[in-house]
Amino acid sequence: MFGSGASTSSYEEFENTDFILLVGSNAAEAHPIMFHHMMKGVRKGATLVVVDPRRTLTTKRAHEHLQIAVGSDIALINSMIHVILRDGLEHRAFIAGATSNFEELKASVQDWTPERAEGITGIEAARIESIARAYAEAPRAMIGWTLGITEHHNAVDNVFALINLSLVTGHVGRYGSGLNPLRGQNNVQGGGDMGALPNRLPGFQDIADPAVRTSFETAWGVPISGTPGLNQSQIFDAMAHGTVRGLYVIGENPIESEANQHHVRQLFQGLDALVVQDIFLTSTGEMADVVFPARVSFAESAGTYTNSERRVQLVQPARKAPGEAQDDIWIVTQLANALGAEWPTLDAEGVFDEMRHLAPNFRGMTYNRIRERHGLQWPCPDESHPGTQVLHTRLWEDPVTAKAPFSPVDWEPPVEMPDAEYPFLLTTGRRLAFFNTGIQSNVYDHPHKVGEWMEMNPEDAERLGVEDGNLVNVASRRGELTVGIRRSNAVKPGVVFLTFHFPDHVKTNVLSIDATDPKSGTAEFKAAAVRIAKAEAKHAD
Repeated sequence: MFGSGASTSSYEEFENTDFILLVGSNAAEAHPIMFHHMMKGVRKGATLVVVDPRRTLTTKRAHEHLQIAVGSDIALINSMIHVILRDGLEHRAFIAGATSNFEELKASVQDWTPERAEGITGIEAARIESIARAYAEAPRAMIGWTLGITEHHNAVDNVFALINLSLVTGHVGRYGSGLNPLRGQNNVQGGGDMGALPNRLPGFQDIADPAVRTSFETAWGVPISGTPGLNQSQIFDAMAHGTVRGLYVIGENPIESEANQHHVRQLFQGLDALVVQDIFLTSTGEMADVVFPARVSFAESAGTYTNSERRVQLVQPARKAPGEAQDDIWIVTQLANALGAEWPTLDAEGVFDEMRHLAPNFRGMTYNRIRERHGLQWPCPDESHPGTQVLHTRLWEDPVTAKAPFSPVDWEPPVEMPDAEYPFLLTTGRRLAFFNTGIQSNVYDHPHKVGEWMEMNPEDAERLGVEDGNLVNVASRRGELTVGIRRSNAVKPGVVFLTFHFPDHVKTNVLSIDATDPKSGTAEFKAAAVRIAKAEAKHAD
C-alpha cells in the first residue's frame, strides 16, 4: 500500500504524539526499548490504548485495554472506521488528495456497526465508538503492532485494516502520526534491507523490474531471474512435494520454531541434504548432514543492524571470537568458492559498501557517517543527506504523484475455533527474559531459572479441578504435551496461553496449526483449538 515494508515513523515520535494505539503487542516485555519511548509519550500526556486478548504488563500501563477475542482484530478496526465515517470524523482533504479506492472502503465498512463488532470482539459498542472518536480527533496519533497481528492466517489483511484506519484519518506521513510494525526479532528489518525476501533485491527493490536486475547483473556478473523465489511456507510445501530436496539453514531453528512441529520434522527427515550453520547445536542441527559450528556470536561480530525505526546502526566486536570461530561472511564465502565461485574476501564493511552502491535507499550511508551520527534512517540517498525520520510525507504534497490505495478487507475467524472436542483456544507469545526457542537464552545454569507454564483462567482451572503447578495434558489435532498450570486472569475463560521458549520440555509448536496466510506465508501461531485434561502426575518439576 505504501511501497515499502517499514515503520513510517521514529521512536522519538512516540514521545511527541497525542494518541498511541498498540495492537497485538506486549511491548513492555517483547519490545522494551520501544515501550520506553511510549511511556515517555504517556508521561507527556499521550493516551495509550492497547488491543490484546491477554492482560499483560503492557496493558497495566494503558489508559484503555480492549481485551478482544483472539483473531477478531479486523472486526474491531472495520467498526472503528465505520464510526469515524458515520460521525464525519474522516480527514476529507487528505482522502481526496492522497488516497484512492475510498468508495470501495466506505462500502466495505457500511455494515460494521459497533453492535456487530461487539458480538465478535467482546468489546462493548460504546467503548469501540469512544476509542474510534479519540483516535480520529487526536491531533497526532501513532499505531504500533507486532506478531499478535501478523501471526494469523489473514495476517496481511490485519495490517491492511490498520493502514486503512490511518489513511481515513490522515494519521500518516506527518511527525507524530504514523504506522509502526514492531519487528518480531532483532534485525528482521535489516534482513529485509539486505534482500532476504523472495521478491526483492537489496534495498527492497522489485526483482521484477528489468532496470533493477540489470544493475545487479552488471555488478555481480551473473543473470538474475525476474521470477520471485519461495517464502518459507512455500519452501516447506515444496519439500512436501519433493521439489526442494536440500536446505541451508543459518541462524534459525525451524524444527522448534515452526507451526505443526511433527509435520516439519517429517519434512526435514525427507531431505537429501541439510546444512545448518549456528553458534549452538540446535534441534535442527542435530538432524543435519553437515554442521558449520564456527559461527561467532553477536558480541563477537562486526556489522550493522537496522532497528524498527529504519535506523541503521554500527556494531563492533565487544570481545574476540574464541578459538577458530569465524563469522558468517567468511563461512559463506568459503562455501561459495568451494563450489567454484571466485568471491573476494570481504569483511562486513565491504559487503555493506557493495550493497549501498546498488541500493538507492542506502547510498548515502558510509560506516564513518553511521558511526559519527550514531545511526542513520533510510532512505539516505547521498552522503550529504541526514537520513529520513518520517516516511511518506509526499502524501501531503499538492499534487500527490503516487496515491496510497485503500485496501478493503473483511473479517473471518481463526481457521480453528473451539468445539465440543477441542473446547479451548491456545494463543502463544513471549516473555521478557527469554528469546525465541531458547537457543541463546536458555543455555545457562541458574538456581532461579524459570521453566514454562500454561496460563489458564481461574474459572477454567476450577472446572478442571487443577491448582497452580498441577500438570495437565494438552492436545490439538496435531500433537500433545504435558505442562504445569498457572491460574491467571490474564486470559479470558476458554483461552490459554503458552510461550515457545522452552522446547526441551514443552514443545508448544506440536500444538500450533500450520494454516498460513496466502499473501505472506505466515502461520497462524496465535490461534489453535486444544483440549485439556488433568494429568495423572500432580506437579510440574
